[in-house]
Amino acid sequence: MSHKKIVTGPEHAAATILLAHGAGGAMDTRWMEDMSGALTRNDFQVVRFEFEYMAARRITGKRSPPPRAEHLQDEFMAVVEEFGSRANLLIGGKSMGGRVASMIADDLLDKGAIAGLLCLGYPFHPIGKPEALRTAHLTDLRTPTLICQGTRDAFGLKEEVQSYDLSGSIELNWLEDGDHDFKPRKAKTGLTVVDNIDTAARRASTWARGLEQAKA
Repeated sequence: MSHKKIVTGPEHAAATILLAHGAGGAMDTRWMEDMSGALTRNDFQVVRFEFEYMAARRITGKRSPPPRAEHLQDEFMAVVEEFGSRANLLIGGKSMGGRVASMIADDLLDKGAIAGLLCLGYPFHPIGKPEALRTAHLTDLRTPTLICQGTRDAFGLKEEVQSYDLSGSIELNWLEDGDHDFKPRKAKTGLTVVDNIDTAARRASTWARGLEQAKA
């Protein structure tokens, strides 16, 4: 099955990222639009796609829960194969999409198919269940990784995440007072969600350029 895609940005951008959506939001939500636009302004080409369960929602209108992340790995791999390997190709996504990407990243890196992994709001644990960690595979992850995370993300607060045993290949970019959608409390910080999205995109651009320099 070929996946429908939304492509933003020039083909010959400094880096291309295959960006998957989160568990509940499609590839064309306002957040995904805003994030893709910010990445494009920072010299990325962004290729968004939908997992089959989300595409089916558009047809049936039924909001059935997504499959377990483990069951979406093959589908993400197939999208990478559809797109084709590039030296500057990154994979990633929002929340669940980034988690699925993290599960396949090392295999793709070993094949020379990708250069890195970008996670936007990683779901380190279910809300209210900080003991149910989703970090086992992140301990020895070899793929260069950037995780952009709001400091008050209920799926992984800053003080929680800083205590985890994470691979040295993972860099964390903390977004001030951001929730799981990077939204801060404006009255407290003077910032907006757009400010934090732009900060994440700029940091991702700097990080991606660093990957290129490291290979040179």
